[in-house]
Amino acid sequence: MKRRQLIEAGGLSLFAGMNLPRLLQAAEKSDERHPATAKSVILYNLLGGPSHMDMFDMKPDAPVEIRGEFRPVSTSLPGVQICEHLPRMSALMHKTSLIRTVTHGYNAHNPLPIMTGFTAGNFGQIAAEPTDPPDIGAVCQYLGMGSPDMPGAVCLPCYPGWGESSMYPGIRRPGPYGGYLGNQYDPLFAVCDPRFDREPTVPYYDPVIPMGEPRLPSLDELPEMSGQRLELRRSMLQQLNGSFASDRSSRALDSLNRFQQQAFDMLTTSRTGEAFDLSREPDSLRDQYGRHLTGSSLLIARRLVEAGVPFISVHAEIFGRYGHSYDMHENNFGMLKNVNLPVLDQSLPALIQDLDSRGLLESTLIVVMGEMGRSPRVNAKAGRDHWPACGFCLLAGGGVKSGFVLGETDKQAAWPKSSPVSPGDLVATIYHLLGVNAHLMVPDRTGRPMPIAHGGQPIWDVMA
Repeated sequence: MKRRQLIEAGGLSLFAGMNLPRLLQAAEKSDERHPATAKSVILYNLLGGPSHMDMFDMKPDAPVEIRGEFRPVSTSLPGVQICEHLPRMSALMHKTSLIRTVTHGYNAHNPLPIMTGFTAGNFGQIAAEPTDPPDIGAVCQYLGMGSPDMPGAVCLPCYPGWGESSMYPGIRRPGPYGGYLGNQYDPLFAVCDPRFDREPTVPYYDPVIPMGEPRLPSLDELPEMSGQRLELRRSMLQQLNGSFASDRSSRALDSLNRFQQQAFDMLTTSRTGEAFDLSREPDSLRDQYGRHLTGSSLLIARRLVEAGVPFISVHAEIFGRYGHSYDMHENNFGMLKNVNLPVLDQSLPALIQDLDSRGLLESTLIVVMGEMGRSPRVNAKAGRDHWPACGFCLLAGGGVKSGFVLGETDKQAAWPKSSPVSPGDLVATIYHLLGVNAHLMVPDRTGRPMPIAHGGQPIWDVMA
């Protein structure tokens, strides 16, 4: 194939940037794994920064300007209280591990820290860059994890930032990408067409629940790609495969062939389409999860777990004027009480119970958190501002303890008093539970070895 044809074939994220040395290295690295307790991870990202002191670390004895409007209630875990507006979740706390002392200094609205462990970047960065570190899903794909005919990572219901086009046209918030490993390790991004039952009375802080279901992208919706280019790439791969026909004895070359085949098969395989087909689920179960975009996304996430996908991220998206998700600078208590907490309290317990009833909870790690917490003091607009110094992470299944709480905060839930946990520590824990060496190094764009958890250490106290 001529050089010009190769250039014209560019743009497919599953193939662009792919080179033999990296793929051969991935084949070798796959031998460095240890036995896993989690076969899959579902990361539920509460984008915007959930208010930890109004949800899972309440301070009822603090002054009213700190404690806010909500009351704590007892849970199934003796001695542990959470918000009164999470009644279903309160009945399942005995199945979880709660970390109350997640702390860092990365004050930005993107999931980069919680998906990569990296917190030393540009705080003002709002768009993904090829120099960003790879996320957990990218590393899973780099190591060849998962079913050979399914993607190694899926992002639901869309890429973070998709719904913000009215504010930041074309924004792709950093986090779920291959970064310096290359965009061939990006996840399969679902797409969505949310419906809203009403118009908000004010922009951003009168959220309206997005309804609908994620779906697989069509060829026209894939980044910088068309059906014609896809066919051109298929031809190009066939030619490349022919050049390797003289030597089929190498295990690494066999792995390369599998990677090439997966790049195309996962776009058209019936198994991928079946995982997104919610008509196969009973109406009663769909109602348990909720017919909103979050409930549908978490139900698809469970179906992807059954199909053998190692890493699925679900993002509580910001949909322009229809709502700022968990970024609650105004109307914090109204947003939580009327939208965020009811959706969370419906969908998350449904996911936990569904996985448990199918015998999948022990092998599926659920991670629920946001990129930061909220400020202890309520501001003049009944909101709480950014506060990366303290936040929470809720874990369930996949090899973590049941009925466990790690860390204590001060009287205002402003700072950790014990057991501070960094995003790197959380990412390292996820890797360890997936059977991946948390101190593994991967090459950046210049070939320098970089740690996948950026200095984080597995949190042994939360592991069963």
